[in-house]
Amino acid sequence: MSEPELREFLLLPNTFLGCPSHGGGRGAVPRLSECRILPFHPGNCLFLPLSLREKLKSIAQATYTHSRNLAYFVFTYKGLLAAQGKKTPFHSFLAACIGGWLVFGDNNPVNSQIIMYLLSRILFGLARLAVDKGYIPQPRQDPFPLLAALVWGTVLWLFEYHRETLQPSLQSSMTYLYQDSEVWHDVSDFLIYNKRTDSK
Repeated sequence: MSEPELREFLLLPNTFLGCPSHGGGRGAVPRLSECRILPFHPGNCLFLPLSLREKLKSIAQATYTHSRNLAYFVFTYKGLLAAQGKKTPFHSFLAACIGGWLVFGDNNPVNSQIIMYLLSRILFGLARLAVDKGYIPQPRQDPFPLLAALVWGTVLWLFEYHRETLQPSLQSSMTYLYQDSEVWHDVSDFLIYNKRTDSK
C-alpha cells in the first residue's frame, strides 16, 4: 500500500464520524438563524393561528429535519465515494444523485426549500462555467440588472395571474406585500408586522 493510499485509509474513520456532526451542524445553523429573522416575515409559522407550543414545535421539527437530512446526505455521499474506490467527476455526480434521491426525495417543505436554494446557485454556477469554458461569450456589460428585471417581472406575473403555481410561503409573502398593503386600518399599519386576522 502506497503512502497516499495508507493516508486515505487512515482518514476513513474520521471521514465517516465527522459526516453526521458536520452535516447536522451545518443544517442547524441556517434554521436557527431563520428563527431570529423570520419572526418579521409574513409567511413565517410564528404568525400562523397556532399555540406557542405548536409554533416552537414546528421550528424544532424543521431544524431537526434540515440537520438530519444534511447529515444523512453527507454520510451517504462520502460512503458511496469510498465504496467506489476513486473520485472522478462522474463518480461524484453519481454518488450525489443517489444521495439526493434517497435523502431528499421526499417532497416536504424543508426539502423543497433546500432544493430551490441549490437550484438557484446551480444556475448561476452553470452560467459562469459556460463563460469560463467559452460556450457562451463573456458579457460586455454586467447582466445582473437584466436578470433582476426578468426575475421580478416573471414572479409578479405569476403572482397576479397564476398564483397557484407559486410556493405557499411565497404566495403568503406577496399577498401581504402587494394586497394587504392596500387596506388601511389605523396607525398600527406602520408596525413591522400588521396583518389582521379579524375583519375590521
